[in-house]
Amino acid sequence: MTISYTKQFLTKLENLFEQGGFRLRYEKGNFKSGYCILEQSKVIVVNKFASVDTKVNILVEIVVQLEFNEQLLDEKNTEFLRQLKQTEIKL
Repeated sequence: MTISYTKQFLTKLENLFEQGGFRLRYEKGNFKSGYCILEQSKVIVVNKFASVDTKVNILVEIVVQLEFNEQLLDEKNTEFLRQLKQTEIKL
């Protein structure tokens, strides 16, 4: 899958997290990696000052790390998740 660094692709990622039961927040912070994951409360905090392409890279990296309950996802997001999990991230 080719990663697109657009606002539309970012919106697709945000919808995936929302449907997967995660709360995605954009806030200022001193994150070395650009994000913080609070796994117990299913909250992901991303640096709000990051550019769109950086936010996309961060969210794709997080998707690969997390376990999503595919039963919560619709068919479209399930396929999107599977494609993302197979994507090789090149930074």
